[in-house]
Amino acid sequence: MTALIYGAYGYTGELIAREAVDRGLDVILAGRNGTKTRGLAIQLGVDSRVFAVGEAHNYLDGVDVVLNCAGPFVETAKPMVEACLATGTHYLDITGEIPVFEALAERDRDAEDAGVCLLPGVGFDVVPTDCLAAHLHDRLPGATHLRLGIDAPGSVSGGTLATAIGQAGAGGMVRRNGRLQSEPPGSKTRTIDFGSGPKHAVGAPMGDVSTAYYTTGIENIEVYLSAPEYTEYLLRAGHYLTPLLAVPSIKSGLQALARAIVSGPSGDTGESERVSLWGEATDGETTVTSRVQTPETYALTVEAATTAVERVEAGSDITGYQTPAAAFGPDYVLDLDGVEGFLDE
Repeated sequence: MTALIYGAYGYTGELIAREAVDRGLDVILAGRNGTKTRGLAIQLGVDSRVFAVGEAHNYLDGVDVVLNCAGPFVETAKPMVEACLATGTHYLDITGEIPVFEALAERDRDAEDAGVCLLPGVGFDVVPTDCLAAHLHDRLPGATHLRLGIDAPGSVSGGTLATAIGQAGAGGMVRRNGRLQSEPPGSKTRTIDFGSGPKHAVGAPMGDVSTAYYTTGIENIEVYLSAPEYTEYLLRAGHYLTPLLAVPSIKSGLQALARAIVSGPSGDTGESERVSLWGEATDGETTVTSRVQTPETYALTVEAATTAVERVEAGSDITGYQTPAAAFGPDYVLDLDGVEGFLDE
């Protein structure tokens, strides 16, 4: 089977493309920049296709799986998904954007009818936390509330920063009684022991607020990121600047600047940094807690995304809208390099 990696010349896309070729996968590199796309394809000895995402339906012949690595995904996912549904091609991406997860969930029936899977979020956000959520649900099937926490050191790529700029105006986000609800930035904090003592954490609109609901059915979900105590004050102050991001020229300019000046983490971060994840589920009477550690975010994304493509190519019988843990089970993250197991309390 053939996989097309769109956005292959971006920071994360290139890492995934190189890993896919190293594993012997049959891949085609694609993107809208012809020089960058063809140049990388020549380096790796594979074919390439150059097209804007809106033209994707004309370029998916002979392709079984698309892995979209081109963000912001709120702009690229919809046209690529439309092309995949029209051509009977499986769709995967590495987004962490809540609007994308929600939009693709609404296409579940269309994907079932087309016999393809829509599997967003096969990167760091949300593979390990989604699997942790599923593991907690298995431990306490009657859970009504789920809380997840992430302690992730390190820097980000320009593409990730551009996506964050695009979503900055959304503020905080939680799920209450099955519905997504926005909250003021920095309004929710708590202390979390990620395994090495208590740390301050602030509520964040991570993708799990969407995906964990579809994975577990738990109707009340919050996600936290470890951060210094002053972070919530900065978030609250920054909230007053977000109207500027509603001006398209300002937002696009900041996104272009982010891509231009931020190259991404150094290549050895996966060897030196670890990410700690925490989660608790409760039914009001019983509470269960679990933790897991992974390599740093980009190393985990490369491993998880490439492995997901392998599993879909191998004929995993999955169709419709899927989350990583729903498609491959809660132990999926444990099959990835550098992840040992869940630690339960």
